[in-house]
Amino acid sequence: MAQVIDNLITEGLSGKLGKRLVIRHMRDGRTIIATRPDYTGHAWTADQQVHHSRFQEAAAYARQASKSNPLYAQLTAGTKRNAYNLALSDWFKPPVIHQVTRQTGCIRIRATDNVQVTEVRVTISDDKGNTQERGLAASVNDTWREYATSIEGRVRVEAFDPAGNVARYES
Repeated sequence: MAQVIDNLITEGLSGKLGKRLVIRHMRDGRTIIATRPDYTGHAWTADQQVHHSRFQEAAAYARQASKSNPLYAQLTAGTKRNAYNLALSDWFKPPVIHQVTRQTGCIRIRATDNVQVTEVRVTISDDKGNTQERGLAASVNDTWREYATSIEGRVRVEAFDPAGNVARYES
């Protein structure tokens, strides 16, 4: 793959050149020239077919979310990424719950995501699995949330991101 920077001949070129080359103009000003991929007669494995269908779902989400959710545009302002790319990566990456600690009167949760953790739900249940208390944890800062409670029991935490992905933790 050749990269051409500031060349009068290739400036602004994009598309196919003959049957062998593909030219793309990147947002940062580079022009990429590569051989055209050829998949004729290629048999996709079952895992590759699953990945292709997942990618189609992610692309459909990113097309819609990049236009309707202003968060993606805000986070990409001033960077080389665009809202579509950020929404696409958000669809593939669920949030991560790093730590859940119980302190006197509250439960502290540290959860992160590549874009944003939109909501953290806490459910407290007894030994038999009956729900005793349920609610949303309040945001302390970008990564920490707190949920005030005086009830003892099994704790279940769910963290959500803008793409609807969820991470779960039980103790």
